[in-house]
Amino acid sequence: MNAFPLTPALSPSGGEGARRAGEGERAQCRDDASFAYGEPWLLLNSGPCAPAFNMALDEALIEAVAGLGQPVLRFYSWAEPAATFGYFQHYAEIERTTHLRPLIRRPTGGGLVPHDADWTYSVVVPPGHPWHALNAVDSYRRMHEWIRTAFARLGVATEVADCCRKSTPGQCFVGWEKFDVLWQGRKIAGAAQRRNKLGLLIQGSVQPPPVGLKRSRWEDAMCAEGSWKPLGAATNLAQRAKELAEEKFSRPDFNQRR
Repeated sequence: MNAFPLTPALSPSGGEGARRAGEGERAQCRDDASFAYGEPWLLLNSGPCAPAFNMALDEALIEAVAGLGQPVLRFYSWAEPAATFGYFQHYAEIERTTHLRPLIRRPTGGGLVPHDADWTYSVVVPPGHPWHALNAVDSYRRMHEWIRTAFARLGVATEVADCCRKSTPGQCFVGWEKFDVLWQGRKIAGAAQRRNKLGLLIQGSVQPPPVGLKRSRWEDAMCAEGSWKPLGAATNLAQRAKELAEEKFSRPDFNQRR
């Protein structure tokens, strides 16, 4: 099943959302196996979007997921270099750590994550779904086992870390935590979570991607199991994300609130 990109109305980055950055390909998700307790998941490929809009769309998805009634897997990228940082981090500390701008506060926790050519995704799960009932450690492990399995399908040997390596405080991709994904002795995938009565949001990044591997192939591998339905264009979702981007994620009073 094709991963339908967002329409321009859902991609406020110069109409780029309908194009795969640098590849001109779309992921193909097969409806050929049991996955995540058997029910179909929704698939959204939003392509490159503005940094504030990327965070806003994930928040709009967690607001909407109970009504959608199905988990959502979203693939996305960045219309410009940026950095995101955890909801509970202090802006004054983060701005001294990276030259990347804009700096956008994520709706999830975790540390500083630079974004440019990384492969970013989100998983959004409605309340009542078995993933929502998992504790934070188990949902983190399950997400990264999924990523490890996808890389294995492509012949890329990765592992899920069984211990930690000390990192620079507040930076997500320096060192690693238990259950991060490692490749050739370094962290390649990490994630952050937010779980509340609205649902579960996992935001993750793969960086730097393995040399020579196309993003579209990795997205195919992520979708190699399960039953998938395209989320497609949703006017209310697009409008809510636009509002959140303008009123929250692009505003200094939000990003610098602590």
